[in-house]
Amino acid sequence: MQPKDTMNQDMNFSSLVGHIESEMPKMSKGQKAIARFILSDYERAAYMTAAKIGEEAGVSESTVVRFAMELGYEGYPHFQRLLQEELKVKLTYVQRLNASRRFSSDSQVLNSILQADIENLKNTFENINEAAFSQAVETILASKRIFLMGLRSSSPLSSFLHFYFTLLFDDVRHIHSNSANEVFEQILPIGPGDVLIGISFPRYSVRTIQSMQYARQRGAAVVAITDKADTPLSQHADVALFATSDMASFVDSLVAPLSVINALIVALGMRKRDHIEQTFEALENLWDEYKVYDKGKDRKLDLLL
Repeated sequence: MQPKDTMNQDMNFSSLVGHIESEMPKMSKGQKAIARFILSDYERAAYMTAAKIGEEAGVSESTVVRFAMELGYEGYPHFQRLLQEELKVKLTYVQRLNASRRFSSDSQVLNSILQADIENLKNTFENINEAAFSQAVETILASKRIFLMGLRSSSPLSSFLHFYFTLLFDDVRHIHSNSANEVFEQILPIGPGDVLIGISFPRYSVRTIQSMQYARQRGAAVVAITDKADTPLSQHADVALFATSDMASFVDSLVAPLSVINALIVALGMRKRDHIEQTFEALENLWDEYKVYDKGKDRKLDLLL
């Protein structure tokens, strides 16, 4: 297999796995051993070091690095990142569970997941588009009605957003059903002057994508919160906010997306400070009257009586 020209780091093949398969006839014996291992267990291989793959394939670590470079990637980390990106969209939950076999102990699970979330936050912080963030804030502030949509594993994100948006805005509608009929019934009234905020991460929700497409056809503004630019959500959005959500196991990582959503809520709150100040004052009085929240001082008094 002959080395290819150096490619841009963001370059991707339509299918990395398919690319490996097509190049196999040209590979050396050692490279074919690497390819066979990756193709036979790619959900686990995507999270293994070059040294570990070499051990499994019976070759050296340097051979694995050359394998990635001769396929046209800048190095093994570039190859691994793109393989993980491809698998995020394609793996079933059973395959994701199989990928978790790399964890040998509870402590390794804890350390790996926390470290992965730290990396997701760091990557999101380094790559977030501040202009797009400001555009999203302005788009939401200018809307008459706000429709929020996050289905399946993205549902907690849209629920969190809905909880705080109801304190900030007068007309917020949370679309939270996975039934096609119910989703479209809820999105039906959307039109010019409204905004739909669609949230989805791999694997992407077809219902969310269809609803965003419908909202744009109806003349509404669309804000996407997803993981990268080349997704169906981004294609149907007027503005998109990206947060890294790399798959570390069968559980989707929502730490970085939640952080971006938190920042969005705070930015909007600062722009509507007078409105929410009055709202919070009224709510605090109600919460105190009906003892909604536990207060340590009051609890001690109750225990003494």
